[in-house]
Amino acid sequence: MNVSRRGFLKLSGAVAAVSGLGISLTPVSAHAKELKIKYAKETTTVCPYCSVGCSIIVSVRDGKVVNTEGDPDSPINRGSLCSKGGSIYQMAVNENRLGKPLYRAPFATAWKEVEWEWALEKIAENVKKSRDASFKQTNAKGELVNRTEGIASVGSAAMDLEECLRIKNSSGGWALFILNIRPVSDTAQLYRLWQSRSDAAR
Repeated sequence: MNVSRRGFLKLSGAVAAVSGLGISLTPVSAHAKELKIKYAKETTTVCPYCSVGCSIIVSVRDGKVVNTEGDPDSPINRGSLCSKGGSIYQMAVNENRLGKPLYRAPFATAWKEVEWEWALEKIAENVKKSRDASFKQTNAKGELVNRTEGIASVGSAAMDLEECLRIKNSSGGWALFILNIRPVSDTAQLYRLWQSRSDAAR
């Protein structure tokens, strides 16, 4: 084989460059890792954390969430997510997440695990009891209102900062979030207090 000095240097440089890059010239078969979203059904949802309303793509396979990511087609977040939205996968897949409801009886100090059917029945029973005990068909002016004064709920993922500030100021610095499983009189009293402070703040 007749190789000139210049040809030898070119060949040596090419071999050194290929070796330096870690490229093997021996044939190998490439094995790509299977994507976790393969065969998964995609659906979109809205992040529950704040009032921005970022869209999230949720990938589900065999009834289990396998991936969550920002929706690039959303005009709101254009595929990006904040740290809370980016970790929303853990809301569905987390070994520390409770699998059953916990119940603490009135005046009890410990929580106990209960079945979903029992918990839903208990909530429905107490909501109905509070509604029936505090239902008003008309207000003081005789106007038809058809409302209950025994259940109050304040809060939303769609509230902006001004609305949250209004609630904070109208409630004297404390916010009221109630899932009514206490006696009616307590909740009705809290609602009247909140309503009177709200009226005074107007």
